[in-house]
Amino acid sequence: MEFLLEGFKAVTWQQCIMYLVGALLIYLAIAKEYEPSLLLPMGFGAILVNLPFSGVLNYTMEGIDGEVKGIIQWMFEIGIEASEAMPLLLFIGIGAMIDFGPLLSNPKMFLFGAAAQFGIFFVIVIAVLLGFDLKDAASIGIIGAADGPTSILVSQVLKSQYVGPIAVAAYSYMALVPIIQPAAIKLVTTKKERQIRMPYNPKNVSKLLKIVFPIIVTVIAGFIAPQSVALVGFLMFGNLLRECGVLGSLSDSAQNVLANLVTLVLGITISFSMRADQFVKWETILIMALGLIAFVFDSIAGVFFAKVLNIFSKNKVNPMVGAAGISAFPMSARVIQKMGLEADGTNHLLMHAVGANVSGQIASVLAGGMILNLIPEIISKLA
Repeated sequence: MEFLLEGFKAVTWQQCIMYLVGALLIYLAIAKEYEPSLLLPMGFGAILVNLPFSGVLNYTMEGIDGEVKGIIQWMFEIGIEASEAMPLLLFIGIGAMIDFGPLLSNPKMFLFGAAAQFGIFFVIVIAVLLGFDLKDAASIGIIGAADGPTSILVSQVLKSQYVGPIAVAAYSYMALVPIIQPAAIKLVTTKKERQIRMPYNPKNVSKLLKIVFPIIVTVIAGFIAPQSVALVGFLMFGNLLRECGVLGSLSDSAQNVLANLVTLVLGITISFSMRADQFVKWETILIMALGLIAFVFDSIAGVFFAKVLNIFSKNKVNPMVGAAGISAFPMSARVIQKMGLEADGTNHLLMHAVGANVSGQIASVLAGGMILNLIPEIISKLA
């Protein structure tokens, strides 16, 4: 009966910490309803991969030649490590959810998506100064996009050793947008600024433009940042399914069945990188802190850009709309709408914020692609 106690004797204090991390993620998913479709499988997976002699990881068995494949490790090696298939497939579902109409109706919102990526590059510099390798620093910086799939893909392609902490940070901050963003915005705005009204007079956006737009964006991205083609292309392909008008059932499936299923599988698969020996390090705490800084600075940069724009504009922009230029769609837009109503019960900013928010979705994947282009080139020049 000694073998029954082997597992208990093999538990380390680091694994105990990961059980608590897993329990915390499950709690946030169920009790707080923060991204439950992702945090729940990630939390449960964190427990699974840290059980001693866990069968979800590759293991050897007496009497059997070779290594027995563990399901979570196999899914990670095939679905993420070998091809980044899961994050990319998720982009099809995300693209099918996005309506670019508000953005095309007011192209000025493109500027806010670009401005709200400042925190990514700011934190890359800070991480390098703190001693992180350039590829790890770039992977940490992309957390600021509040875009989980992009964070996973960039960190995996760059072979960062911190894929687990980066994934947890990216999805945690994405889930905590309703808590973090209001605090960051109020820190740099006055109530009078938050009360600025923006009348919504949408221009008519033709069906042809909505169909051509994802194709044009993909082609332009391919020339500007070739490494972003997979990210942008799958996102825009999903949007093309939505807008073409002849694949309604496939569009619905991409938005619901595909997005939910891939999110579920991705969550439990990424837990492979949450093994105690890789996750329980002081660098994890530092990565979480740097990710938070990147996310906050992205929001603040969007706010300040709106303020600068207002100096030269007759029609003032509510600075809060600039903060919606991050990638967390549609949570950030909803936060801005709520804050606008809190400042003035008749101030509706939702459609303006949606325009900035979908712009941020495009900008974040382009930023990820630019990082994948630039970092290997910089490393090769420094070598």
